[in-house]
Amino acid sequence: MSIRKQSTCVNRAVVAFLALAVLFIGSTTASAQFASKKTTVTFADPVEIPGVNAQVLPAGVYVFRLLDSLSDRHIVQVFNKDESHIYATILAIPNYRLRATDKTVMTFAEHAAGEPQAIRAWFYPGDNWGQEFVYPKKRALQLAKATNLPVLYIPDELAPDLVAPVRTADDAPVVALKNVPLRAVRPSGEEVEIAAVVEAPPQQVARLPKTASMMPALFLMGLLIVAGGFALRTSCVRS
Repeated sequence: MSIRKQSTCVNRAVVAFLALAVLFIGSTTASAQFASKKTTVTFADPVEIPGVNAQVLPAGVYVFRLLDSLSDRHIVQVFNKDESHIYATILAIPNYRLRATDKTVMTFAEHAAGEPQAIRAWFYPGDNWGQEFVYPKKRALQLAKATNLPVLYIPDELAPDLVAPVRTADDAPVVALKNVPLRAVRPSGEEVEIAAVVEAPPQQVARLPKTASMMPALFLMGLLIVAGGFALRTSCVRS
């Protein structure tokens, strides 16, 4: 084989590898964003999120995303616009809706005039499943009375965990939220099962999987590179 042909084959191999790398990086980035369901929202008015007492976010831009996704409870984090500050790490329960939309949907509890709206659930575009937020018990009871509907709650002593500066799903406050017994409270103060708040999906709808691992993507990239290298080698030999 001539030097020129060898050089051409090497150039083809480099171009093919770079193309595969670009495709891989793009697909894994999109996959990671979908898994975290990262969403940037703008609130025109102050809104309340679960926290110590009534935690209110001023009007502005915020980022919502999943830190962890289990089959029956999720961990949602709320950041400022550039994600340099965490306002809350919130326990949420998957709640089902019959019709998905192509836009982010936030639902709010009823509120008295002049008071900020309390976020009840967050639905990612295209999802039938939403994140039903869980409030500390004292605040949950107040919201239940205001809306005349049951509200999910965690014990008040775990409220500080909602504002702890956690970074990973293995941090102690997150583990506590994952394992806490969960109930709902009616306007009367009666405790009920969470089924009184969360709508179960139809039987044919599969349970939510855990956040996807990167290993399948890495394995696929390896196979593509090997196959591409073999094809280019064969092409070079024939030429």
